[in-house]
Amino acid sequence: MYRLVTGLLLLFAVPQVFAQRYASKETEKLDYLLYFLNNNYVDSVNTHEIVEDGIRAMLKELDPHSIYLTKEELKEMDEPLVGNFDGIGVQFNILEDTIVVVNTIVGGPSEKLGILAGDKIVEIEGEKMTGMKIKNKDVIDRLRGPRGTVVKVSIYRKGVKKLIDYSITRDKIPLTSIDATYMADPETGYIKLSRFSATSGNEFLESLEKLKSQGMKHLVIDLTGNGGGYLQTAIDIADQVLGDKNLVVYTQGRTESSRVDYSSTSKGLFEKGKLIVLIDEGSASASEIVSGAVQDLDRGLIIGRRSFGKGLVQNSFPFPDGSAMRMTTARYYTPAGRCIQKPYEDGVEDYYDDLNERFKHGEFTNRDSIQFADSLKYYTVGKRLVYGGGGIMPDIFISLDTTDNSRYLTDLYRKGVFNRFTLKYVDTHREELNSSYSDFAKFKKSFKVTDDIMKEFTDFGTQEEVEFDAEGIERSGHFIKRQIRALIANQVWGINEYYQCINEENPILKEALMQMKSDSFKNLKLRY
Repeated sequence: MYRLVTGLLLLFAVPQVFAQRYASKETEKLDYLLYFLNNNYVDSVNTHEIVEDGIRAMLKELDPHSIYLTKEELKEMDEPLVGNFDGIGVQFNILEDTIVVVNTIVGGPSEKLGILAGDKIVEIEGEKMTGMKIKNKDVIDRLRGPRGTVVKVSIYRKGVKKLIDYSITRDKIPLTSIDATYMADPETGYIKLSRFSATSGNEFLESLEKLKSQGMKHLVIDLTGNGGGYLQTAIDIADQVLGDKNLVVYTQGRTESSRVDYSSTSKGLFEKGKLIVLIDEGSASASEIVSGAVQDLDRGLIIGRRSFGKGLVQNSFPFPDGSAMRMTTARYYTPAGRCIQKPYEDGVEDYYDDLNERFKHGEFTNRDSIQFADSLKYYTVGKRLVYGGGGIMPDIFISLDTTDNSRYLTDLYRKGVFNRFTLKYVDTHREELNSSYSDFAKFKKSFKVTDDIMKEFTDFGTQEEVEFDAEGIERSGHFIKRQIRALIANQVWGINEYYQCINEENPILKEALMQMKSDSFKNLKLRY
């Protein structure tokens, strides 16, 4: 039984007798409406579409997270959380209308057959895949398919005269949710979790075991930008860092008797040691459950910026055609009794515009701009003051760094210049990179984005219709170099190495590593 990002993913069957009685009393007008539309309206009517639009409109009036999903939408939404899909196991990008293999997924069908990073997929099932305006979705639609089916591809490999033909049998491909696991300093492990999927609990446990084998004494869990996932996964991950029989979170619906408590067990692998959780305005739902529990139970420090404030519990009610309604039935509360959900009384549009308003108000750059009413005061088990009102307010605030921002940088991102340039650069210099940097440690220590590389980059940007801007380079140049270096590492080794590069100047992580060496844990009487 999985419980979802904003709530419980439970399937409720409606008893037939109840449904008939309910329909006769409450939906008679809707039945008449559809009858009259079908039989009396001047034009033909798509009643299926009208019903679906009507359901969406009704749910929209309730709250921001009660939604209707078609069968196809339901599958698309659930896939990243289920933890796998059927395919050939490659990460690809499109460079100049050519499909380039960025990496093969370890243990997947493509890796087993010897397909390599840098290979170009030029044909799929005999259909030419070069010199045309192909999109990512077109590639995915052709390469994915049921497990056990075969797809034939032809690959161009640099240095090989003829195309290489492969018949790839599709298989289950794992979707990992942990982007990075490494030692941030000799005593501190770092885990970057991107979502709370069905496999995240096991992935997190494996990361802890790996880091402990490398001498980890302290731990940083990075939940910045993590929009949530399954409730049970959040509880499982919290269980790894909390002691036995601690309340992690509780849900409550319309009545007092509807309260359900979720507590930790004694199975945690990291119940002792300094713990810091990183959050920001993109951290929501399951991220807020974990960070709220760590904070309320005085288990560790929360560093960053106020989280999103997404804490509505939803039940999933299926319809006979495979579609479903996810309807809010309760709210999440932290152990201290704080409601995670931010207010939404002003409507859906204002609700989703809240982050823009926070930015305009200065909340991302100045903690003093955030004012809490006395009624929102709560206390941790150690009597530390924390605040409710939606979202988790960190113990240590780190402002959003905007010093590198420029219109030039925005245009480079908007046009996708970074990804396309680094893909082309690695494709051109792969042999040189492999010979000069036999492993990532050497790359991290020695590789520099030189003036020549920057000239290549800006020239490439000009080709992509991003006009060179000397003032923009002056303001954003340092960030641009850092991003190019990290993306090259990602193209050659993977996302774990990307984060090791990009985190060298991550202000939230830098503060966390400094706090690990400070007296804060002792002074605040945290449980470590």
